[in-house]
Amino acid sequence: MAKLPDFEAMAIFAKVVELRSFAAAAQDLVLSKATVSKAVGRLEERLGTRLFNRTSRRLALTEAGQRLSERATRLLTEGEEAETEALAQSVVPRGLVRFAVPMTFGIKKIAPLLPAFLEQYPEVSIDLHLSDATVDLVGDGFDLALRIARLPDSSLIARRLCAMPRYTVAAPSYLKRAGRPTHPMHLAGHKCFGYAYLSTAGVWTYTNAAGEQASVRPAGQLRVNNGEAVLPAVIAGLGIADLPEFIIGDAIASGAVEVILKGWKQVEGALHLVMPPGGPRPARIEVLTEFLVKELAKGKKGRSAQE
Repeated sequence: MAKLPDFEAMAIFAKVVELRSFAAAAQDLVLSKATVSKAVGRLEERLGTRLFNRTSRRLALTEAGQRLSERATRLLTEGEEAETEALAQSVVPRGLVRFAVPMTFGIKKIAPLLPAFLEQYPEVSIDLHLSDATVDLVGDGFDLALRIARLPDSSLIARRLCAMPRYTVAAPSYLKRAGRPTHPMHLAGHKCFGYAYLSTAGVWTYTNAAGEQASVRPAGQLRVNNGEAVLPAVIAGLGIADLPEFIIGDAIASGAVEVILKGWKQVEGALHLVMPPGGPRPARIEVLTEFLVKELAKGKKGRSAQE
């Protein structure tokens, strides 16, 4: 494999050409004169030709140096411009943020927040990806994601935002017809609706105040890959579902469904803001992160659990 060009040496050479002095270039670049001299010497050795004719009082380009200087100067200029642009983007919120969010949470909770953010930061654009499937942040090129889960250990950077309560529910008509389960193990005898992306692969695991744990693998006629899709069947009285508060809260409040197994809770996940490893973050990522933290925390204040 061919070696990469010695960009550092070319940039130093271009600065010497610009200032017509090794000492002046060293001062401008905040390098020692010896470092500048070695970089130019390294470039000459690599190219197999002298680039300067030097005396104690004069510095002049050779013919080879003259030919190289135009390209090296362009390289230095473009590098400085690229760095300036990158620095500006890291300081001023500007550019595209690719953001992955669970489907229903994104529609109900995130989409309504975005107009205010976009108005506040007119130079930031958002590519919002809505899916309940867990995306590969690094492989798929996402800057940011929201995940509702108990996160496994990974190299990703995660920030916990708030708890995500879940409720096991059924319609009054179903409970009247099939009976009300009072222990998680009773669910084995009921029609229950499944969710494709459970971290526990179809197992509902509960604990009570005494620390007792019970796990059941419920079965029923419907399995979905989006929690909201199961609501009509639950409200119609066809079975039992276990759903997060942001999906089922309104139906509980209206009486369309009732919370069952009140003494038991599924192992509770939380809402996390997840980012690829590395840093520092561009300003566009930082301002969106802080905006979401502030707004989502605000949304949780004053909410009472509907038990």
